[in-house]
Amino acid sequence: MRTLRPVLFALCTATLFLAGCNTYQKRAAEKSAVYNTLDADTRTRLEARSIQMGDTADMVYIALGTPDEKREIIDASGKATTWIYNNYWREYQGSRLVSYRRTVVYDEAVKSYRVVEQPDYQPVYESRSEERVRITFKNAVVTVIDQSLRN
Repeated sequence: MRTLRPVLFALCTATLFLAGCNTYQKRAAEKSAVYNTLDADTRTRLEARSIQMGDTADMVYIALGTPDEKREIIDASGKATTWIYNNYWREYQGSRLVSYRRTVVYDEAVKSYRVVEQPDYQPVYESRSEERVRITFKNAVVTVIDQSLRN
């Protein structure tokens, strides 16, 4: 377990660093040509991660970031693109026995040291995901917003 701690720390640090890189300010700066043409109310709405019909793909990107998945739909009325955003979390599944830990203790009854083995339990988590919102673009603007109404 001791050799695993530095690896877990590095992994957590890298995850936090990468998660912090995809901020509203960074996305607005990246799409500054579009962002600078928007009025103050629209900028405030996008910063609140709110999108609406008629928004462009750049506006949705500024508000929500890179989609988790992109799909292309072709039907009789033409071509459309759908962006899908998911929620991700880890769900606690209980604990499991991973090993036994040896501990040296002093036994007063026999006046000597002895080795005691104690069970070592670790929490178990399962990675979960759920679709949060689908945004469909037709003719380069949002035409459908399909989102979950979970409380």
